[in-house]
Amino acid sequence: MNQIYIRVNQLATSLHKPGRLPLSPTTIWRMVKRREFPAPIKLSEKCTAWKLADIEAWEKQREASI
Repeated sequence: MNQIYIRVNQLATSLHKPGRLPLSPTTIWRMVKRREFPAPIKLSEKCTAWKLADIEAWEKQREASI
């Protein structure tokens, strides 16, 4: 099974572009640091991304806790 990866600019919402989550890039990185959000994977020296499956699991967990 092929992994699908998603970058922070696809996850985060900015003033000019809606993202998958209603969170800014800064908030996402802050949550990663506090271990409240899945850790990204370093795909190359300049490319960091999240496994889509990890993001979907995090979303489901948040929905269940509401």
